Amino acid sequence: RRKLRADVAAAFPNLSAEQLAEFIPNKEELNVIKIHCHKGEAVTVYVNNKNPILFEIEKVLYPTVYALWVYPDLLPAFSTWPPVLRKLAGGADLMLPGVVVPPSGFPQVERGTLCAVTLLGNRAPVAVAVAAMSTAEMLAAGMKGKGFAVLHTYMDHLWEYGDKSCPPTLAPSVTDSADKERAEDGEEPEGEEPAISFSTDPLQHMDIGDLSLKEQDGCARLMGKEELNEDRAAETAEDASTEVQQEAEDSRTPQEQMDALFNQCFFHALKCKVKKSDLPLLTSTFLRSHMFSCCPAGKQLDIKKSSYKKFSKFLQCMQHQKILQVKELNKGVESIVEVDWKHPDIKAFAVPEGFSSASAAQDSKSEDREQVYHAPEIIPLYGVSTKMIPLFQESGHKKGSVLSSSEVRNIIINYVKANELVDETNKNFVKVNAILCDCLLDKSEQDEISKLKWDDLLSRCLERMQPLHQVTFFGQEPVVRKGNMEPIDIAIAQRSSNKKVTIIKNLELYGLDPQCVANILQQKVQASATITPVPGTKDRVQVQIQGNQIHHLAKMLLEEYQLPRKYIQGLEKAPKLGRKK
Repeated sequence: RRKLRADVAAAFPNLSAEQLAEFIPNKEELNVIKIHCHKGEAVTVYVNNKNPILFEIEKVLYPTVYALWVYPDLLPAFSTWPPVLRKLAGGADLMLPGVVVPPSGFPQVERGTLCAVTLLGNRAPVAVAVAAMSTAEMLAAGMKGKGFAVLHTYMDHLWEYGDKSCPPTLAPSVTDSADKERAEDGEEPEGEEPAISFSTDPLQHMDIGDLSLKEQDGCARLMGKEELNEDRAAETAEDASTEVQQEAEDSRTPQEQMDALFNQCFFHALKCKVKKSDLPLLTSTFLRSHMFSCCPAGKQLDIKKSSYKKFSKFLQCMQHQKILQVKELNKGVESIVEVDWKHPDIKAFAVPEGFSSASAAQDSKSEDREQVYHAPEIIPLYGVSTKMIPLFQESGHKKGSVLSSSEVRNIIINYVKANELVDETNKNFVKVNAILCDCLLDKSEQDEISKLKWDDLLSRCLERMQPLHQVTFFGQEPVVRKGNMEPIDIAIAQRSSNKKVTIIKNLELYGLDPQCVANILQQKVQASATITPVPGTKDRVQVQIQGNQIHHLAKMLLEEYQLPRKYIQGLEKAPKLGRKK
C-alpha cells in the first residue's frame, strides 16, 4: 500500500497530501484484481469501496472514471458531444472532429499525455485516453485525424466492476462559466458563429446518463433549421410506425410476445451468426453467445416467460420442424449437431432493420470475444441406497431420495438424539445400535466397534450413499446427474520427435466450448491447437495443443473462468520453472 501510494504520487503530482491519503486510505479495504483483456493484455485493477479506482498496464497507472468523478481536475480534459460517448463505449478512439474547441483554448499537452474526456456542459470525465498528438499538432492538422487513443470509458466492462453509478453533474470551470454568462447576455464575437447557450438547454440539468442516450436531441442542436425540421419529420414518422407496431404487439399476450421474440432471435442467430464449422455447438453457448446478441434493444429473452418454460423444450420443438438436430453428446449436456440452412423458415426469415448479415457476423465475433463465461454452480448430492434405507426411513425418506450433505448431517444428528445414542461419558462418540451396525460397519468390524466418532459416523454414512451432483449453468434450470462430477482432465502426451502436446478433456461438462478454448489458447501461446475425438468414444472431443501449456491453461481456467481447483485434474504436470543460468 505504501508503494502504491508512492507510485500514485509520482504519476499524479497535482494530488495534495490530503487527497492522496483519501485516494489510497490506510485502513479501508483495498482489493487487487488481475484481469486479461480480449487482446491478452494483463491488467491489474485496484478496488476501493467496491469501485475500481486505478488500473495498471505494463507498470503504468491510470485512473478510472470513478476516481475522476471525485478528482475531476486530476488530468487535462477535452470535451466532446454527448452522442459521441456511445461510440467511445463501443471501442472507438476519439477523433479530432469530435472534439469541442472551447473559447479559452485547449489545455497544453504533449503526445502520449494521459487525458480525460468530458461531455459538453459537464466537467465529470466519461473516458480516459492518451493523446495521439500534442496540442500544437492538433491545431496544425486542422482538427482532423485521431486525437486520442481511448483506454477506458463509462459503461465499459471495467466500469461494470463497480457499482455502475452514473457520472455526477459537475459545474463547468470558471472560464466556461464566464463564456456562459456572455452567451446569456447575448454578446457574440463578430465574424463567428453564435455560441451555444447552455442556460436554455434543458439537457444541461439532466444526468449525463440521460445525455448519452439522447443522440438525436444532441445532434439536432448542431444542425441548421432545415436539417432540424427534416430530423423532426423523420422522428414523427418513426414514432407513428412504432406506435402501430406497439398496438399490434399489445394485442398479444406477454407469453405470445416472448414466444415470438424467441423465434425471431433463433432464426436470426442461425441465419447470421452460426456457421457449419461451429457445429457441434453447445446449446448453452448458442443461447448465451448467439441468440442473446440478436435480441433487439430494450428487450430481454426470458425462457420462463415463454410457453416453453425450458430452452430444451424450445429446441425440441424446432427439431420436430426438422430445422436442426440436437444430441446429448455427454451426460446432461446437449449440443446442436446439425442445422438445415435450406429450411424454408430460415430462408424466408428477414433480418430486422438495424442488423445486416455482414455486421451481424462481425458482431458475433466481437460478442464471442467479450462474452463473459459464468462457471456452473456444482453441488454434490447423495441418494439413499438400499443399504441405508433403515437409517433414513424414520425421517420419511426412501430409496432414491436425493439429499445434500447438510441434510444428511441433520438427519443423522436427529436420529442419534432421538434414539439417545450419544455416549454419556464422552459426547464426542456415538453408540452403535443395530441399525447403525448394519448400515455403516463392515462384517469384520461389527464385533469390534461399539462406538464411533461423530466425524467418522458422518463420513461413513456419505461413503455408503449413492453419489450424485447438481449442475446449474447460467440462465438455465439445474440438472441432477448420477455419479461424481468428472473433473477437467489435463494430460501431457509424447509425440514423434520427442514433442509434447497438452490434451484437455471434459470441457463440455462445464459449459465450455472446446473449439473456443482451443482458439483462445492458440492466440495466447502462439502454438497449433486442434480438436480431436476422444479415443474409445463416438461423440466426445478433446483439445490438443503443442507443448506443455499447463501454466497458461491453469491461469485461464482458475483466474479467468473462476473454476474451482478441485474440478481440474493434472495441474501438477506443469513444467517446473528453473533458474536461468
